[in-house]
Parts: sequence; C-alpha cells; structure tokens
Amino acid sequence: MSCFLCFSSHEKKSTERTNSRRGGPVPASAPHYREARTQQRPENPRRVSAEATNEKDGTKEAANNIAAQTFTFRELAAATKNFRQECLVGEGGFGRVYKGQLEKTGQIVAVKQLDRNGLQGNREFLVEVLMLSLLHHQNLVNLIGYCADGDQRLLVYEYMPLGSLENHLLDLPLGQAPLDWFTRMKIALGAAKGLEYLHDKANPPVIYRDLKSSNILLDKEFISKLSDFGLAKLGPTGDKTHVSSRVMGTYGYCAPEYQRTGQLTVKSDVYSFGVVLLELITGRRAIDTTRQTREQNLVSSAEPIFKEPTRYTELADPLLEGNFPVKCFNQAVAVAAMCLHGDASMRPLMRDVVTALSYLGLGPHTGSISPLSDPASPLDERVKGTNENNCDEVGATERERAVAEALEWGSTSRHNKARAMASIGSSV
Repeated sequence: MSCFLCFSSHEKKSTERTNSRRGGPVPASAPHYREARTQQRPENPRRVSAEATNEKDGTKEAANNIAAQTFTFRELAAATKNFRQECLVGEGGFGRVYKGQLEKTGQIVAVKQLDRNGLQGNREFLVEVLMLSLLHHQNLVNLIGYCADGDQRLLVYEYMPLGSLENHLLDLPLGQAPLDWFTRMKIALGAAKGLEYLHDKANPPVIYRDLKSSNILLDKEFISKLSDFGLAKLGPTGDKTHVSSRVMGTYGYCAPEYQRTGQLTVKSDVYSFGVVLLELITGRRAIDTTRQTREQNLVSSAEPIFKEPTRYTELADPLLEGNFPVKCFNQAVAVAAMCLHGDASMRPLMRDVVTALSYLGLGPHTGSISPLSDPASPLDERVKGTNENNCDEVGATERERAVAEALEWGSTSRHNKARAMASIGSSV
C-alpha cells in the first residue's frame, strides 16, 4: 500500500517531497472505495464521502461517517501540556500516546505521536487516517483528527479511560483485581463485533491484520474497541480468495498460513482473535519467554488440551479461582479451538463467533438475557422462550445447544453451498 494524499493544502509541499521518495501517492487498494479513485484523488479525509460505507446500511450508516479534523502541532502540544511525562499513558513501537484536553472544545482525547524513527512510518499513518475516516462502529475506536505539520505525524482519538486489555489481563501488578469471567466474555464479544463489522459490513471488507490484546481498548464500562489500523488492508473482492501482502503483524498472533505464504484473508483475523480469546481464558501471553520452552507459545501448549474436552478447565486463569460456569467456560475454549484451526477454511466466520459468544455472556440467573446477547441473533427466540423459573441445568442446556448450532452452521455452510452449486451444474 503506497502513500495516499490526505493532507490539507498548506501541507502539500512537505507531502510531495515525501511521496517523491516513496514512489507515488495513491495506494493500490484505494480504487475499491468510490471516493478514492486515482482519477479523483482527495486531498483531505474530510472530503471522502460517506457513500464509501456499506450501502446496505443506508442513510443511518452514512450519517456516522464524520470526517477527521485537522490539528496543528501547536494545538496538540497545548492539549498535552507540551507532551509532558505526566500525560503519557502508553508507549509502543509506533511511538507514544498522551492524554490531552482540546482547548477549543474541552474534550478529553488520546494523542498518538508517531515516532519518526519508529516502525510505523508515513504509510501506516496515512492508512489509519483513511480507514478510520471511512469506518465507524461502536467497537472501533473513534478517530477525531490528525496532525501532519512538517515531519510531525500525530493521531487524535477518543480517550479510552481503562486503557488496553493487556493492562487488565496480563502481568497484573500486586493489588490489581483480575477481570471476572463475564467481563472477559464481554470484552471478547466486543472485539468480535468489531471484526464482524470490518469483514461483513465494510464494503469492500477490511482485514485488520494486527489484532492483539494491546490493540483492544476499554471504555469505563469495559466495552472493547479495536484501535491502531496502520496495518489494516482491504480484503479480496470479486472472485479473488485472498490478497497478497508482505507478512506483518505481531509474532504469536499471526495465522500460520499467512506467515508461510503472505496470503491474507479474513480468516487470518479469525486466528488472531482465537489467540486473544485464549489469552482471556488463560490469563497468559501469546508468547512468554519467561516460561519453559515447551510452554512459551500459548497456542502450541494449548493444542493437546483442545483434543481432550475433559481437560479444558486446565486452561483456566488461576486468578479466576474457579469462579466461572464450567459449561460456558468449555464452550469458550471450543470457540477458541475452532478459531485456531490449522486449516483456515475450517475456522468459523466472525459472524458465527459473535453468535456463539453472545450466549456465553449469559449471567448466572437462568432465562435472563445478558446485555451481551445480540438482540438480532436468530437464536435469541429460543433463549427468550426459556422460562425464568427453569432450573440451571435446563438453561445451561439451551445455551450449549445454541452455541453448538451457531458453530455447526459456520463450519458446514460452505460445504452445503458447494454441494448445491455442484448439483445445479450437473442438472444443467
């Protein structure tokens, strides 16, 4: 993906110098969006029309496409008290993230200052501005604006007060309470819904490519949102089955077939989600070099247990202290195992994962519908029909059957479609 002209006019000269070194300003994937055709290159994301969203969602979705604002470096320096250490809330390969307050509106924001010498360069900055200007969903972090003054590259997001999932799950400091089981499933469901939007509702589909616990941010209600879209890539269209890409992402989260071949599909994201779900289940990192050699890779160490359902509870995070519904826990492990299948074609679609996780968020009271449940799910009627006075065993059976149906549909629908097409062909 090459650079894309999305700077304001007073920044054109600096951008043109950068593009002359990088070999052209328009990304190869840009023509898939109507407003980003090479014949009509927009100079600023605020000019990108809301028509680029999925047309099935109509006016409602289009109204959500609010263009990113442009900020000067001076404005963001003032918002973060000149990037003081006391405002620093995060740091990574991309640079540093500061908490700030915009002087004009008083809004609390997160300001990501890209390291000019870091791993995330100008291309990733441009990709993130473009993607988040076009994509809007309650489980994607909201991009407020950006700054491209001279060689400064900064992104301004809504502020997520609880930080990342990594901060609440992995290597907790003494005295910090661990996440309970239902909060973990709530976070997993939110991340799954974000991926479902990218895969099924964005048009063309978007492959996130960098799902990991540090890229899942949490608001004050533990609603999870995907962040950091610098590596996102438009998915295959038409009769294409994949897009070819230089292998990028984070070791331990990348799908094995993508690492081998560089061929990227939405099922690559499904694998990464399986790793995150397994982290939520176990409280362990995807890669942990402090452990014994055979236990350093979380997926490899869990695979033998996936084959023996009676051992599933061995994967439970010790910090949970056994405080989880065993059947729901086993179903969550089963979902993770399916997402981590070595054969990408056998992994479920994210819409099926969302359906399954919706029923794992049911509270301990039988027959009650948790806020995690998706009201649009076709399986909701079955759960709603459960009498509130039924025993726990009946409620657990209903949830187990609902999850099993969702997963079975996901794994067989592709084969059913293939058989139907073959039957039509033979009759002709």
